[in-house]
Formats: sequence, structure tokens, C-alpha cells
Amino acid sequence: MAFSYFNSVDETIGNTPIIKLQSISAQVNSNVYAKFESYNPGHSAKDRIALYIINKAEREGKLKPGGTIIECTSGNTGRSLAMIGGHRGYKCIFTVPNKISEEKKRILVALGAEVHVCPASVKPEDPRSYYSQAQFFADSIPNSYFVNQYYNMDNVDAHYHITGPEVWEQTNGEITHFLACSGSGGTLSGTSKYLKERNPNIRIIGVDAYGSVLKKYFEEGVFDKSIIKPYALEGVGKNIIPLTFITDHLDQMVQVKDQLAIKRAIKLTAEEGLMIGPSGGAAIQGVFEIRKNLKPTDQILILVPDHGSLYLSKLYDDEWMNENVYHKPRKNKYGIPSYHRMKKLLNGIYESYK
Repeated sequence: MAFSYFNSVDETIGNTPIIKLQSISAQVNSNVYAKFESYNPGHSAKDRIALYIINKAEREGKLKPGGTIIECTSGNTGRSLAMIGGHRGYKCIFTVPNKISEEKKRILVALGAEVHVCPASVKPEDPRSYYSQAQFFADSIPNSYFVNQYYNMDNVDAHYHITGPEVWEQTNGEITHFLACSGSGGTLSGTSKYLKERNPNIRIIGVDAYGSVLKKYFEEGVFDKSIIKPYALEGVGKNIIPLTFITDHLDQMVQVKDQLAIKRAIKLTAEEGLMIGPSGGAAIQGVFEIRKNLKPTDQILILVPDHGSLYLSKLYDDEWMNENVYHKPRKNKYGIPSYHRMKKLLNGIYESYK
């Protein structure tokens, strides 16, 4: 047998597995499956768009040797860009909102990226926002390429040409429902377009967060800034309407609450050994939002965007959960100091010896 290997990390992207969620299927009395994008080398669906966008930018001469990749990211897109761009010799500069997990920030730095943390609570047009800061770097750094995932249609095209056909082939075209969270909208828009072209009867459901503007925009065509409010979920919802959020092929959007989505993620991790992040929990909660319309013969596929290990300091940390989700004191049942408490203690010790 020949020695089997890959020439680079790029070749390992895609063909992620679909696993039936036994506990969820039993609860909703239907067949619920999940496509686990955490099996990509960068542990998220963003590997797909990073590879597609970088390859196309190189072909078109937009990304040149020795150049700099710039992006505003909630972490996963940045990780994928740094993973692929780094080994091709590009410098990476990323702006991130301050609500992303500590793990994501550390991974970006470990991959060699320059990271600038920006306030998440300011308006997108505020010069301090991570959108505005990325544009500033793109305008001021020569030989740079601004990925701009929220306005780059290659984001959508990547999922139309890659994710959609992959889902169709893996499921033999037998799914009745497809659910995915919407942030930039690329995954939902591109995959849904392909699936609807193959079978117009597949029902496409987008999942949004409370505090985001996407669901209202889908239903009423209105960008209502008055409904914007902070929320804990990462990778779900937006306070802008991305160009890549295309509603043509959507049948429905549902909104999910922070607490319910996060509880779903934690529960699935414990019950089925499948460690997922908050957006995966939101996608599962999306199934419960439509359960009254499901039949026992339905085949529902949800897309789980990333891995729960990226959120150990958040979802899987009692103190963070108490402060940001439950909003009430809660004891750690194991008696082990949480990540945040240990960080405060160590910082206090360090300061006392300075």
C-alpha cells in the first residue's frame, strides 16, 4: 500500500462528518443530524472560506507575495486565515471584538497574527469598532488585502461551490430541513442557494440571536437599529446587514436566547460527547423552535460551526456563566477555582510582587 499523506494543511479542509444527534432526535420525535465543522483543521467552517478567498485573491493578483492579510473577525475566520496565510508567507493583522473568548485571541497570536481588540458595544461606524479599525489598517498598509468577509461575495460563493455540494452528496439529497446560524451569512446563503437549486422543497431555516437585526430584516426588509442590544452568543447575529446575508433562499428565521442556546451546547457535550460552541447550541435550539412543525419522517440537518474547546473560559466556566448568562451567584460544584477566578488571583499575586 502506498504511503498516504497530505502536502499541506490546506488539503485537509472539508469532508467533515455528519453525525445523528440521538438525544435531540428523541426529544423532538424526528431525525436530527449535525455536520461537524470542527473536524476541519482550524476547527471551524471558516477554513472553507479562508482557503477559497485566499486562492482567488492570489489568482487575481489582489494578494501578492510578502503581502498582509487584514480582517475584522470574531476569531474563527482570523484563525483560518492565519493558518493558511501564515504558511504561505503572509503577515496577518486582525481586529476582534472584546467579547470573543480568551482562547480565540491566544490562538490568533500563536499563529503569528497581530491582534487588535476593539469594544464590541460601539456602533459599527464608530472609529473604535472592529469594522472601522480593519478598514483603517487596510487603507494605511501598502500591499495589503482586506478580506472583508461581511461584504465579500466570495464568502457566499465558497459555500455554494463547496459546502452545498458536500451536504447534498453526504445526505444523498434526502434532507427535508437545513438549519444554520447566520453571522456574516455566508454559510447560510451559499449552502441554501445550492440546496434549493437541487430541491426547492428543502426547508431552509436561519438562526439569529436576540439583540441582532437579521431576523427582522429578513421578515420586514427593515434595518432596525433600535433592537440592537448586547448578547453573549458568539458567531450568531449581527448589528449590521452584511452584503453576504442573502435572504432569497430562506424560508424562515428563528431567534434564540443566550441562555437556552448555551444550555443546549453544554447538555449535548455531556450527553453525546460532542463538544460544541455557542453557535452550535443556537442551531440545536433552532430545532426546538420549529419542533411543532416537524414530522417523525423528517430529516433535519444542522450545521455546527466550531468546537467547544474554543470556549473553555466562557461556556464551560462557571464564573463566566454566572456573570454573563445566569446573572446570579452559582457555586462551582467541583470546588475547583474557575479560569476567571484563577486569573484574578494570579494577577493579584503578580501585582503585589512588582
